[in-house]
Amino acid sequence: MKKIAFQFLLLTVIALAGTSCKDDYVYSDLVKDNRPAVPVTYTGATTYGFDPYYEVSAAAGGNIKITLSIPQTSGRTIREITRVAAGATSINVQTLNNATQNYISAPITGSGTTVEFTTTLKDFATKRPAVPSTPTTPYREIAFMFLVTLDDGSEIVAQPVRIRIIA
Repeated sequence: MKKIAFQFLLLTVIALAGTSCKDDYVYSDLVKDNRPAVPVTYTGATTYGFDPYYEVSAAAGGNIKITLSIPQTSGRTIREITRVAAGATSINVQTLNNATQNYISAPITGSGTTVEFTTTLKDFATKRPAVPSTPTTPYREIAFMFLVTLDDGSEIVAQPVRIRIIA
């Protein structure tokens, strides 16, 4: 008899616990998914793994070309790349917001729904001498992060993109 009473009590507690809490779908900024209304993607980047990346050959001159784009269906166009953070793969929004660490001297004007950022490994090494940028086996990675301004003045922080430097 005690076993039946215990099982009944256990089932009652489980049933009440399952109905006593209401999920109101209100979460704090700490746990909400911060996706921009207009997503920025990197055309031609490999998106397998963590951050998207481009491969750059140091032996072939080390030219870096990153194409940022937004969906044509968004109804927006890219005005400019306002700021660029560059460095090791640990860069973040704080690096991007530090005006003294802006990689570019002037905004880069966009064209419709795309904008291109170009630099070289040589320029990177000059502007970020503390960040190793020579290839190792099998590769070395550096990173960039962009503040993109749209035609309506809204700003989007694009996710970081890595440059995989190969020999």
